[in-house]
Amino acid sequence: MDLSNPTSENVIYMIEKITEKLRMVNSAALKAENFSTSKYEDLHYMYKMVMKRDTITPNEMQAIAAELGTLRK
Repeated sequence: MDLSNPTSENVIYMIEKITEKLRMVNSAALKAENFSTSKYEDLHYMYKMVMKRDTITPNEMQAIAAELGTLRK
């Protein structure tokens, strides 16, 4: 998938993959429609960072969730 373009489809894809990778229990809190393409670069950075990690500690997971919260509309 080409994630270089800030499209709503790419936002949906990245949020779904981040949610899967973090195995978030409350994935409803990260609904893709709550994110806009205006902060696409920040979201893309978070996506790349999360995807390259093999393991994520609970503290890191909490920090990532908090950061994603700041990127919401």
